[in-house]
Amino acid sequence: MKKILAAIKYPFLMLFGPKGISGKPQNNFTTTKSFYDFTLKSIEGKDISLSTYRGKKVLVVNTASECGFTPQFTELEELNVKYKDKIVLLGFPANNFGGQEPGDNKEIATFCQRNFGVTFQLFEKSDVIGRNQNPLYQWLTHKEQNGWNDKAPNWNFCKYLIRENGELLKFYSSAISPLSDEIVKEL
Repeated sequence: MKKILAAIKYPFLMLFGPKGISGKPQNNFTTTKSFYDFTLKSIEGKDISLSTYRGKKVLVVNTASECGFTPQFTELEELNVKYKDKIVLLGFPANNFGGQEPGDNKEIATFCQRNFGVTFQLFEKSDVIGRNQNPLYQWLTHKEQNGWNDKAPNWNFCKYLIRENGELLKFYSSAISPLSDEIVKEL
């Protein structure tokens, strides 16, 4: 049924434009998956269904241990502790930018805990861009899948905010502090 409605929707948009007859903006894309449809491996190698986080806002961050933004781990952990009843933080170590995450999963987990006291969930090291991009980041960065966003991380510590219902809400660049008013006001 969704495919039929989508097929009807496109010609309708061609005739009436993106605002349709009502004047309200129309979403040109039908998402096929939600944030909750993914199951990914934790940094310890255990499967975690993202449906576990249903009903809470989620901040997804691509991380690296040897980056100029690495001190954001401190702010991410502070956000995690201070707002744990409102938001869940998920870290995705990646070696896509400047080779700044060279370690394996065990080394990364040890580094994050020892140096920053990280208690929020980290996932296994994976690609957040490129041909081997992990499935969640494919969803986060392709508007055909998430409904509106096509911004992929352009460096370490880019952030994606997910609504309580599993929809992608916002993208934040690396330079945006996890404790910035931009992020905290959304909680």
